[in-house]
Amino acid sequence: MQWNRRDLFSFAARGIGGTALAWLLAHREARAEPVPSEAQPAAPHFEPKAKRVVHFVLCGGLSQVDTFDFKPALARHHGQPLGAAERPDVFFGQVGLLRKNDWDFQQRGQSGLWISDLFPHLAGVADELTVIRSMFADTSNHTPATFQENTGFRLNGFPVVGAWASYGLGCETDDLPAFVVIPDSRGYPAGGSINWTSGFLPARHQGVVIRGKGTPIEDIAPARPIPEPTELASRQLLAALNQQHLQRQGGGDLLAARIRSYELAAKMQLAVPAVADLASETDATHELYGLNRSETSDFGRGCLLARRLLERGVRFIQVFSGGAFGSPRINWDGHENMRQNHGQEAARIDQPIAALITDLRQRGMLRDTLLLFTSEFGRTPFTQSADGVLGEGRDHNQYGFSVWMCGAGLRAGIAYGATDELGLHAVENRVHWNDFHATVLHLCGIDHEKLTYYHNGIRRRLTDVAGHVIEPILG
Repeated sequence: MQWNRRDLFSFAARGIGGTALAWLLAHREARAEPVPSEAQPAAPHFEPKAKRVVHFVLCGGLSQVDTFDFKPALARHHGQPLGAAERPDVFFGQVGLLRKNDWDFQQRGQSGLWISDLFPHLAGVADELTVIRSMFADTSNHTPATFQENTGFRLNGFPVVGAWASYGLGCETDDLPAFVVIPDSRGYPAGGSINWTSGFLPARHQGVVIRGKGTPIEDIAPARPIPEPTELASRQLLAALNQQHLQRQGGGDLLAARIRSYELAAKMQLAVPAVADLASETDATHELYGLNRSETSDFGRGCLLARRLLERGVRFIQVFSGGAFGSPRINWDGHENMRQNHGQEAARIDQPIAALITDLRQRGMLRDTLLLFTSEFGRTPFTQSADGVLGEGRDHNQYGFSVWMCGAGLRAGIAYGATDELGLHAVENRVHWNDFHATVLHLCGIDHEKLTYYHNGIRRRLTDVAGHVIEPILG
């Protein structure tokens, strides 16, 4: 077949315009002079066990004594008061009577890991879990505790762990962000987008929201059709003008990041609709993730979307369970009635999370994928009520709580650390958020003491000036 000049340009404009645009933008960016403040660190520092991470964030405070930390002593002391010397300083200052676990516990799988009936599907993959029962935090106030959970600091303005991972490891995909956030379909967590901020790191490392329900990203497509030649010409002109403006301004992180964000958005116009098309999955996969059930469909879509994003090279994904505080309560903050609150929230996430673990395992991806399951703190073993009263809810507990990890070559089916006999204080192999973050980075091939960024006269890092890798849980 022979083409004349008109045929060639017609095909370029109509047939491969989008592909050509993505190629041009990618290669123009590769040729551009790098902005000094955006230089990537020399990471990974050693062979990573995890190539990608999914972080489930449970907003509100998951009760450890009702989920992963079985305390038979609570049943024996049910309805009794704490001794005067044992009374801790709790958030609302209401130390009621001791309350036994609201869900029965059983030993699960071949490992015999204790998990309650609140999470029957997670119980089915118990042999894949590495539970840490000795977490502690520095505050029992939701907002600063969530900051510490995500950034290592109780103040806002610091980069979240996903941004650090993006900064340290870079991006494996050319048409999707390195760090993606899938919020709860019912609303954003308290503080909104500050929960996935890049802080003082280059702005391109902040999390990009992709919804599991409804429109994945607002305004990802134009409001009306634009002819492809017009689209191509306008983007080429815009790229040239942006580059001139950047040079006149002498560089600058925010401007460079904004230009890159627009360029990435152009590529995402093709990539996001494809990755968010869950209809292309089999009926069996829909059933596995609970997409056909009203209770689990929302969170199930988020988990299935997370798997599809991982397959396309996204480095770090945060999936939020729970939105802002208020009424009606749509998070894990079980002050008034634990059975109602935790029962409602667990029914949404239990099957989808277990499905993701199962799906990754059968695809051979679990061995180099790290899954994290955390909450900003736990809940008290006594009720939040007046002295001498046995209430139905529990207050915040920063002193001892449980999280788990999964995959990435970890020692699976084990519990590390312990709280006291009532589940109030972490007493054995205590783990701070600095230690948790150091371990996450280690599994990603990063030395947490070497991943730093110079800001305001300080060489900052995710773990501040503390943190140790939890060596006993490593495979």
